[in-house]
Amino acid sequence: MIWKTIKVNFHRLGSPPTFYRLAQVLAPWLWAGFAVCAAIGLYQALYVVPPDYQQSDSFRILYIHVPAAWQAMAGYVVMAILAVIALVWRIRTVEIMAMAGAPIGAAFTFICLATGSLWGRPMWGTWWAWDARLTSMLVLLFIYLGIMGLYAAFEDRRKGARVACILILVGIVNIPIIHFSVEWWTTLHQGATIRLFSGESTMHESMMPPLIWMTIAVKLMFGAALLDRSRNDLLDQDRRKGWVQARLGESA
Repeated sequence: MIWKTIKVNFHRLGSPPTFYRLAQVLAPWLWAGFAVCAAIGLYQALYVVPPDYQQSDSFRILYIHVPAAWQAMAGYVVMAILAVIALVWRIRTVEIMAMAGAPIGAAFTFICLATGSLWGRPMWGTWWAWDARLTSMLVLLFIYLGIMGLYAAFEDRRKGARVACILILVGIVNIPIIHFSVEWWTTLHQGATIRLFSGESTMHESMMPPLIWMTIAVKLMFGAALLDRSRNDLLDQDRRKGWVQARLGESA
C-alpha cells in the first residue's frame, strides 16, 4: 500500500501543472531558509570565530570555498540521479530538472575555483597549481559547461536532454576522482581536515558551527534555484499549452 502510494505520487510529479505548483510553493521556503542559514553562518564566520593561529583571518574564505566545493560535487550527483530517472522513465519534468542543475552546479564550481585561487595565493604563493584536486575540479567545470552546450545544441529539447543525460552519467566518474585525489596523488592541496558526519576533524570545534550553517545554506540555495529554473524552463516549453495560458490568465 505504501509503495503504491509512493509510486502514484512519483508519477503525479511528472504532470507539468502539478510540478509547477509544487515548485512554486517550495522554492520561497527554501530561499527563506537559505537567507536565515547564510546570515547566521556569515555572522559567526566573520565576527565570532577567532583568527586561525597560522593563516590569521585569510582562512575565513573557507566558509565560502568549502561549502561551494561540496555543493558542486553534490549537485552533480543529484543531476546523475535525475538523469537515470529521466532515461529510464522518460519523465519530462525530471529531464528539465537535470538540465536546470547544470548552470547552478557550474556556478558553484566556479566559486570554488575562484575562492580557492584567492586563498591559495597567500598560502602557496601562486594563484594556480596543476595538481590533482584543482585540475579535477576544473574538469568538473568543463563537464558542466559541456552538458549545457550539448543540451543547447539540439532544437528538440527532449532529445537534447536525453543526450546530455548520457554525458552526465559518463562524467560522474570524475566525482570520486575529485574526492580521493588528495589520497591517490601527492598534491599541494591539503588532505581532508573537515569531517562533518564521520571521523575526527582536525579543525578546531569553535570553527565548525559556521561551516555547518553555510553548508546547509548552499544546499537550500541549490534546491531553491533548481526549482525556480525548472519552473521557468517548464513555462517556456509549455507556453502555448492550456494549463500555462490558464495560469497566466489567473495572474493577469
